[in-house]
Amino acid sequence: MIPLNEIGQIALSVDDLDKAVAFYRDTLGLKHLFSAPPSLAFFACGNIRLMLSGGQKPEAEKYSAALYFKVEDIAETHQSLRDRNVSFEAEPHLVARMPSHELWMAFFRDPDRNLLALMCEKKC
Repeated sequence: MIPLNEIGQIALSVDDLDKAVAFYRDTLGLKHLFSAPPSLAFFACGNIRLMLSGGQKPEAEKYSAALYFKVEDIAETHQSLRDRNVSFEAEPHLVARMPSHELWMAFFRDPDRNLLALMCEKKC
C-alpha cells in the first residue's frame, strides 16, 4: 500500500466568487495564483493550494472544510486581521499543552461562513 501523507490542494465552495477572492486576497493577504473558467480561483497557502469554487448550481457538489493557517505570532496576526475587519469567534486561546509546545488557536469565518483558524505552536 502506498500511504497518503501530503495535501496538495483544498477546495471550498463559495456563493460569491468575487467577494471570496477579495476576502482571501485582500483581507487575508493570500497570493492569488490564477482564476479559471467557469468560476474557480486558486491561492497559494505555503505548499498547499486553495481552490475556491463559486456559482454552484443547487444540485452541484459542495465542498466543506476548515482551514488552519499556521502563524508564528498568533496575537500579532489576530490583531492585524482584526484591523482589517475580520470578526473572530473568540480571542486566541490555549487548546493543548504538548511536551515541546503549546497549541493556540483563534477561529473566524469567511464571507460564506466557512470555518477558518489561526494556529500557533508556541515553544515552551
